[in-house]
Amino acid sequence: MTRRTLVIGATSAVAAEVAKLCASRGDRLYLVARNPVKLQALLTELGDAVVGHETADLDDFDRAPAIVRQAIAALGGLDRALIAHGYLGDQDRSESDFAYTCRILDTNFRSAVALLMPLADHFEAQGKGHLAAITSVAGERGRPRNYTYGAAKGALTRYLQGLRSRLYRSGARVHNIKLGPVPTPMSEGHPQNFLWGEKRRVARGIVKAMERRWHTVYLPGHWALVMTVVRALPEFVFQRFGFLAGR
Repeated sequence: MTRRTLVIGATSAVAAEVAKLCASRGDRLYLVARNPVKLQALLTELGDAVVGHETADLDDFDRAPAIVRQAIAALGGLDRALIAHGYLGDQDRSESDFAYTCRILDTNFRSAVALLMPLADHFEAQGKGHLAAITSVAGERGRPRNYTYGAAKGALTRYLQGLRSRLYRSGARVHNIKLGPVPTPMSEGHPQNFLWGEKRRVARGIVKAMERRWHTVYLPGHWALVMTVVRALPEFVFQRFGFLAGR
């Protein structure tokens, strides 16, 4: 079955793997990304699977409806969409520089909402389709090392939850991809351990989630158990564990 797929933030390490996997399955793709050099390299690799593309500043909220319209026009419709862009930022700087804090919040929450609104309207009117966005396990609980980023992703999780209930009766499905840490340029310099995922396996999990009715997916899967424990810890206990509540 040929699906018409929109990938926003397509040059991120995980989203690029999603695009490659979709292309290998025969999907027709429309790709949106910030970096024109990286986007051109991905277009070259994917070839005829890509029927349209756009370089865009995703923090230009007013541009979002046009991006969605152009993607739908180029694809001749839309079966599924993935919003995958994000910005981890520097937590220390975000604690003293409000403008910088707003950049993290805008990229990870407001820009996603600006895109979700026209996409949701399209899928609701269509009565079917799959709309997915990548959030983060960082949004599950505030931690000193990344709570600005986590707050934005947590807000996006709540927005997706409400959107999912709104669209449920229409037949369209909304998927929250709660991503654990993955070795990518965005996470470069952060210490890694056995809990980290691998981008190709994560990409397969995202595509699988979009093909099914799963509304919330933790990737890698072990994060579902980890975060169940982390959420359940009382604050006074949580704060005693440096590996959880430390910098």
